Amino acid sequence: MDVSRKFVAELIGTFWLVFAGCGSALLAAGFTTPDGLHLGIGFVGVSLAFGLTVVSMAYGIGHISGAHLNPAVTLGAFLAGRIHVKDVVPYFIAQFAGGVIAAFLLFFICSGQAGYDPASYAGVCNGFAEHSPGQYSMVAAFVTEAVLTFIFLMVILGATDWRSPAGFAGLAIGLCLTLIHLFSIPVTNCSVNPARSLGPALVAMTNGQAWPMAQLWLFVAAPAAGAALAGIVYRSVFHQANPDD
Repeated sequence: MDVSRKFVAELIGTFWLVFAGCGSALLAAGFTTPDGLHLGIGFVGVSLAFGLTVVSMAYGIGHISGAHLNPAVTLGAFLAGRIHVKDVVPYFIAQFAGGVIAAFLLFFICSGQAGYDPASYAGVCNGFAEHSPGQYSMVAAFVTEAVLTFIFLMVILGATDWRSPAGFAGLAIGLCLTLIHLFSIPVTNCSVNPARSLGPALVAMTNGQAWPMAQLWLFVAAPAAGAALAGIVYRSVFHQANPDD
């Protein structure tokens, strides 16, 4: 399929992941109605929201681009021999662009609330140490992000293997991402996706908060390391050629 179509699909898909996933955390995780009712979906609801973005896009654009929605997924898929090298950089550009557009559009929506404090946007950024929701160390954050991304890629590569039952990959992958968020929101606010981390960090920086950009390296390096290892392991240990190819 034409690379430009895949590019647009990945941009839209990653936009949706960041827009709906981070949007659920910013707008719906917890809020008070005008009549004083305290409502919200909590971090369990946010976890489900991220998982549902992947499920919806897996079936919406999976047949076009594979619905990676994540540079780490693209890296792991390439190392596993699932995509051509010519697609890698266009996928990266589309994913980062989609995430950045979504993050700034979310900030525009948030700013429409009376009395909105721009500094509160940093609450959706990924961080470690004093910026970790549970005050987890840099090492703990790195290990968490790397291990969870490794498992995420193993599930993706296994669920999309030609030997797996057809039609269920999107559900398995979305549920896995939900579980990953349930585990790691307290540790890092959950990234496992550099494109999900970059957009909010840029928005925070425009509001005078430098720490999300200063800590962004971990949310690029750890997912990349976990994804690369998964791609190599899956190709080396579990790969089996499709006899119909």
